[in-house]
Amino acid sequence: MVGAQARVSSSLRRAAARAFSSSTSPFFRGIHVFQCPDVVGIVAKLSECIASKGGNIHCVDVFVPENKRIFYSRTEFSFDPSRWPRHVLESDFQKLAKHFGAERSIVRVPDLDLRYKIAVLASKQDHCLVDLLHRWQDQRLPVDINCIISNHPRAPNTHVIRFLERHGIPFHCLPTGPGKKREEEILELVEDTDFLVLARYMQILSGGFLQAYGKDIINIHHGLLPSFKGGNPSRQAFEAGVKLIGATSHFVTEELDAGPIIEQMVERVSHKDNLTSFVMKSENLEKQCLSQAIKSYCELRVIPYESRKTVVF
Repeated sequence: MVGAQARVSSSLRRAAARAFSSSTSPFFRGIHVFQCPDVVGIVAKLSECIASKGGNIHCVDVFVPENKRIFYSRTEFSFDPSRWPRHVLESDFQKLAKHFGAERSIVRVPDLDLRYKIAVLASKQDHCLVDLLHRWQDQRLPVDINCIISNHPRAPNTHVIRFLERHGIPFHCLPTGPGKKREEEILELVEDTDFLVLARYMQILSGGFLQAYGKDIINIHHGLLPSFKGGNPSRQAFEAGVKLIGATSHFVTEELDAGPIIEQMVERVSHKDNLTSFVMKSENLEKQCLSQAIKSYCELRVIPYESRKTVVF
């Protein structure tokens, strides 16, 4: 009950902040993402659509691949909802999508729309999970966390469990084993989510799970693959004397660790690093890379491109 009250209080605080913001300024920020066959006049029509309703464009990113007539764009704009109500805004952009035969036309108004609901899956290592929880607490990630799922238990007095209890976030421990992936149970727990985050979840999700879930899943792994596979890759890389380490965040597909890349980060290491500092640098990269990937995804900066690539504005 205390946890539920904490979640309600958090929602009320965010609503109050939005109300205060709207009382001091009538304008809201909108984001529009567009993908359609490339023809002359798309940017002009998008601009006209926004300007005709009193909106103001702040940023436009456009990408047209070489030798391919496909148009990608992301537009940030401000608008007055009293002049351009949210449902009318949606309808106007849909008319444009129909006019240009768009494959993708997505509008998001962060201060009016519901936050993305996510579930986080983690195994033994807590560094990515703890980082996400604290970024969420500080409102640096525009998501609501429905639950945490792990195939390893956490003791009642651990930092993670105390944090989750304090904020009313359910924790589900589903131990796995050979032939026992618990995927049906996971699917039930994540049914009401918009996407999933694998924060060092060391289990391979089956093709059947991916198909049944049907929404995006974001994963993080160290950048030591494919050279250092198996157990303790950081020690393997340290002993091999590598000079550059990294982390990769990507969409999950049936092909292991080969989904479209969202974010990558690297850092130099040297002979001066011991194993402890080496691992610390690697884990810090994983935390930063995963949180940036989630932030970019929620801000509609990530668009699938071809079969294995992404456009990241």
